[in-house]
Amino acid sequence: MNKLCHILVAVPCAMAITTSVALSQTKPDITIVKPGAAGKMGIDVSGLAVSGGQSAELFKRVLENDLARSGYFVIAREGGGSLKLAGICSESRGTISVRCRVTGPIKSYMDKTYSESTASARKLAHRVADDILWAVKNVKGIASTRIAMVGNIGGRKDIYVCDADGANMVRITNDGVPCLTPRWSPDGNSIVYTSMRSGFPDVYLIDMRTYERRKISNFPGLNSGAVFSPDGGTLALVLSKDGNPELYTMDLRGGRLTRLTRTPRVAEASPSWAPDGDRLVFVSNATGLPQLYLADTTGNARRIPLVGSENVSPDWGQAGIAFCSRREGRYVICVLDPKTGQDSQITTDLANYEDPSWAPDGRHIACTRTEGYHSEIYILDTQKDPPIRLTNQRGEWYCPSWSPR
Repeated sequence: MNKLCHILVAVPCAMAITTSVALSQTKPDITIVKPGAAGKMGIDVSGLAVSGGQSAELFKRVLENDLARSGYFVIAREGGGSLKLAGICSESRGTISVRCRVTGPIKSYMDKTYSESTASARKLAHRVADDILWAVKNVKGIASTRIAMVGNIGGRKDIYVCDADGANMVRITNDGVPCLTPRWSPDGNSIVYTSMRSGFPDVYLIDMRTYERRKISNFPGLNSGAVFSPDGGTLALVLSKDGNPELYTMDLRGGRLTRLTRTPRVAEASPSWAPDGDRLVFVSNATGLPQLYLADTTGNARRIPLVGSENVSPDWGQAGIAFCSRREGRYVICVLDPKTGQDSQITTDLANYEDPSWAPDGRHIACTRTEGYHSEIYILDTQKDPPIRLTNQRGEWYCPSWSPR
């Protein structure tokens, strides 16, 4: 399983924060994603007129790409499609103004105006795309979300953050030491992660509005796998301060610890909260190879019976538990229905897929795809659209975490 986030040994992360650094190579392709699944609505965007400059042109291209990436729309030829996008996008004196109307055969879905600085043209396109998806399908869009990940460039492992389409890649750490497992807070304002900055694996919290950082767990031994509860008030994490790695919760307001597991000579890892905050899924090697377990907040735990010889890296979202499973000699992404105990395999090619992280739409998953010893971040569609490569910079990219908003 090489360097990835679900490992049971203590090889955590590293970083430092003073200022954010934009990655100069990060100019994503703007390519309309071709449909791979039925049930999409064709949307004709030819009625959106553009005038004034490059920012207005960029707005329209990013908007089209966002609508296609959502999985719910196909960009139709002029005069085609069941939906019509009309209006105007104009640029003048450093401001981009948009009037956007979306209509169908028998109803109008949306008629809104927007205004932003030309520097925020891409951000505005993301916002409009999400508004269109909500108006038409009543689905929360992902265009305005962000994805955190670990990037290894020239042997330096740091935390990076980019938009959901891969643009605006920014390095937010620069310590020159290993780092792992970035995880977003429910409000999207903070990231927790493990760093070897002090020479030991400690857990840090980054305020993503100011890029200030503070250490929140530095007990003797391993401090790793920290993840926020759905209400943001508690962390689940793995500590080895009392011997082998065990699962704990930490109250962020007072720092009070609660130990959930007591398993001598067994290692726990990779906790993830249920959406209601009443249970956790985690990894344990109690049976020899790592498998998934369910626990309530008092520590009562049971193994989840699954097919794979190893089952690791769980992420519990509204649509189920995404996890990585070793099957037929390779690592694949699966989704488990915790109510029925049934799982479905999402990836089918010969590459290795690891580190799944749910998007807030409950449809898409960010993950690591490794082929030929090279790792990139990919976006998977659980409704069978083709995978999309997110990263296109030099280096190795892994351990993604999708922001909740």
